[in-house]
Amino acid sequence: MRRLKIKVRKYSDESRPNLRFVVGYREAGARKRRFFEAKEPANAFAAFKNAELARNGVEGAEFPTALRVMAQNAVEALKPFPGETITDAIQHYVAHLKAIKQSIEVAALMDAVIAEKKKACGKKQRPASPDYIVDLTVRLGRFNKAFGKRLVATITKQEIEKWLKELKDEKQGENLSPQSRGNYARALGVAFSYAVECGYAPGNPIKEIKKPTGDSKPEILSVEQTARLLESASPEILPYIAIGAFAGLRASELERLDWRDIDFEENEIAVNSESKTGERHVDVLPNLREWLLPLRKHTGKITPENFRRHFDEAREAAGVLPWPSNALRHSFGSYHLKHFGNDAQTRLQMGHWRDSTVLFANYRRAVTRGNAERYWNIRPAKASKKIVQLVAQH
Repeated sequence: MRRLKIKVRKYSDESRPNLRFVVGYREAGARKRRFFEAKEPANAFAAFKNAELARNGVEGAEFPTALRVMAQNAVEALKPFPGETITDAIQHYVAHLKAIKQSIEVAALMDAVIAEKKKACGKKQRPASPDYIVDLTVRLGRFNKAFGKRLVATITKQEIEKWLKELKDEKQGENLSPQSRGNYARALGVAFSYAVECGYAPGNPIKEIKKPTGDSKPEILSVEQTARLLESASPEILPYIAIGAFAGLRASELERLDWRDIDFEENEIAVNSESKTGERHVDVLPNLREWLLPLRKHTGKITPENFRRHFDEAREAAGVLPWPSNALRHSFGSYHLKHFGNDAQTRLQMGHWRDSTVLFANYRRAVTRGNAERYWNIRPAKASKKIVQLVAQH
């Protein structure tokens, strides 16, 4: 193949008599010429262009200057990442653009994830448990409130970290514990993994986030704190606190609970977890029955209006500050397991009937048998609904 060579040629133009030599060359795909008065500078320029041609080839010589500058800047930007190339960067960004093009809104993703978890996938796989579906729905629902209209592929790691850090208890208004935020992060991990599988996002940002962690065993109320809380509670909030402490219902279950769901003849509470198979029956133990009977109604919500005001007044009067996350349910699980010594029964009461993993990992605390016995003997005084028959110092 004949090698191209840039040459100096004589030039003659009556309108520009001082220009006697010309060098023709190509740059950025276009033909160009440069004119000279003397031969020496013309030869020097031709030699420079020939050297450039030899160094970069025809394509390199014709490569637009602007693109060369961009390529050089890109190489400079990648220096802190040894082994990464411009090609790698382009492939990553193209994948991102493709994902955005076929992405969906966060609200649609949340619905799709819940629907997928409700289905049975394959012969050996079963739908997710009703409790898991409720938990996933609640956690993804909060994320949906903040990002529902955004395309999934545009959500960044930094945005998710900020959202997790600022999560608060919706009723008490306090920051969630590290463990609670970790539970939200795990739920988001499920959603974004599904998004990646479906091509709605180029990657799972949750994998890049250090999960919030804390004490693997949640805090519980002491026997004295529980007694003071009940003693300080107004009649409006007392049933809510008593059922949470002595029946272990979730906050979401308490919000749905009606007085009609409490059967004082059978000493049972019918708990509806908003699923076809999610209803369970929780025992009304003797001390809980004593707290509820004086306030019993035929119908009406257990959770009062102005919940926050009533609840905050009770815990502030009892000196339970700050409030441990989900403290009533955690306390029930720990004291019930220690006192009755039957993990199957405790799991049944709490709705963790499949295995003991959740119970032992999240609800068992080191409480003494003596304190467990005292806990289940926290009863109202006969003389007053506001006085607890409990010796604080035992």
